[in-house]
Amino acid sequence: MVGITGFGGYIPRLRLQRATVVAANQWANPGIAALAKGERAMANWDEDAVTLAVEAARDCLAGIDREAIGQISFASTSLPFTDRQNAGIVAAALSLPAAISALDVTGSQRAGTSALIAALSATNGAGHLCVVADKRQARPGSTQELTYGVGAAAVTVGAGKVIADFIGHHSITEDFVDHYRAEGRRFDYYWEERWIRQEGHLKLIPAAISGLLEKTGVAADAIDRLIVPVMSRGAGPGIAKATGIPAEAVADNLQANCGDTGVAHPLVMLVAALEAAKPGERILVAGFGQGADALLFETTDALADYPARRGVAGSLEQRREETNYIKYLTFNGLLDMERGMRAEQDKQTALTTLHRNRDMLLGFIGGRCTKCGTLQIPKTRICVNPNCGEHNSQVDEPFAEKPARVMSWTADQLAYSIDPPAHYGMVQFEGGGRLMVDFTDVDPDAVEVDMAIRMVFRIKDVDEARGFVRYFWKAAPAGA
Repeated sequence: MVGITGFGGYIPRLRLQRATVVAANQWANPGIAALAKGERAMANWDEDAVTLAVEAARDCLAGIDREAIGQISFASTSLPFTDRQNAGIVAAALSLPAAISALDVTGSQRAGTSALIAALSATNGAGHLCVVADKRQARPGSTQELTYGVGAAAVTVGAGKVIADFIGHHSITEDFVDHYRAEGRRFDYYWEERWIRQEGHLKLIPAAISGLLEKTGVAADAIDRLIVPVMSRGAGPGIAKATGIPAEAVADNLQANCGDTGVAHPLVMLVAALEAAKPGERILVAGFGQGADALLFETTDALADYPARRGVAGSLEQRREETNYIKYLTFNGLLDMERGMRAEQDKQTALTTLHRNRDMLLGFIGGRCTKCGTLQIPKTRICVNPNCGEHNSQVDEPFAEKPARVMSWTADQLAYSIDPPAHYGMVQFEGGGRLMVDFTDVDPDAVEVDMAIRMVFRIKDVDEARGFVRYFWKAAPAGA
């Protein structure tokens, strides 16, 4: 039996209030007033598709032996690197085995479902981690600015303890251009919405679903949950009606409190469905983009014993309202704010140094002394314990998942930060080891000594002169 063996999700903490966006742009585009309700997920300035993917994968892999992962695929249309394997960065941050195959999947909004189909079809006993994430840009004042969201999901597939059996899939490929983004362009260009809905969503997706039901021999009325990652009004019920699937099976598309997470959205909705599902449910997932994918799963008894995790539901609950539209524009590079002289510095990354220290910088690996047991980060040739001082005694010790607390902290208004003040301080890890790190996702005036924190993989800074993104780990509130 091949299917889904694990799942996880991540939605950033910030929630941009749509009414704020409408208030700023309605003078130029009165039609957007109809989209003023609810909120959309907004990434922090130090988040991109890679960091989102890492968080979703960490959630998915909680309690799972990472040595059992033999393959990783990463789907996104907003990959930070065009010619560098983004899946390799994710694998390094997760400290996955070196003997692992990695693949980036992109080029279409259904890249996520296509990557999942490929993973399910090619599994050979080794666990396959399929991660999807998107942080798409939208032109200020556009409909997309209001309907887009940010998020990520991850699933492991294999033939082990399956929690959702893979029944089958059906795909249709057609160069139906509802939107596109050409090389060198920042924003998507969309065609007319009604035409997209009528000729695209309501024709291609039902055709894929009908083909799947015919291929698997499953009756339409036997579908318990229908996942249609489309935001256009009435698309989900219309597709259900066209295929004979009960209207009550249509899953919430998360538009009210998250928004369209792009390539990630079919799997984000799938994770949300699995979080709420019971054993024996049939879940049909659709993907749309230059054709359509349809996948069918049936949950097993193992789902009832699957350990709880933050997932999509937990991420949506851990929210913080954001009403500062200028901050949103600045975080996304849509407004060229004055940054001051302190921001004027060369941020070239020495690739040799990055490679030599990749375990610590990307995987957040420290050391454990085999003589006295002292933990430390970074790992050094000499044990930091003054009562030990042993040479060459340390073995690798992962620190990314260790609980930690704030020992001391500073809110610095003088050092440049895109989100001032810059918070940083010393953190103490459970079991030993301490390090001075940047803080992120903190509320002003809410940081305090002994506050519980967790480490998160984020953008450290960007070398804008050379187009290189540098990543490292930061401290975030444990509940964020």
